[in-house]
Amino acid sequence: MKSAYELAMERLDKSDPSARTPLTAEQKARLAEIDRVYKGKLAEREIFLQKQLEEALSAQKFEEVEKIRQQLNSEKARFDEDREAEKERVRRGK
Repeated sequence: MKSAYELAMERLDKSDPSARTPLTAEQKARLAEIDRVYKGKLAEREIFLQKQLEEALSAQKFEEVEKIRQQLNSEKARFDEDREAEKERVRRGK
């Protein structure tokens, strides 16, 4: 008997056969490059915001601390979305 996962993968293959085409070496390298670039961008932004966070904490500006934390979380989410969108374009060959 097939598992639910195997059945789902078969349905996916039938609905979009191009979805499971293997990646080329060039695509794999580009995906790794995208991960590296976005990891660097995120680290740069985290360092900047951490400095602001520490300054706000030392000055006991708790409302500003919360705003900085929210900004950090939203920027992490935005970078993740941007990275995944770019990776999807590479996977689709565009």
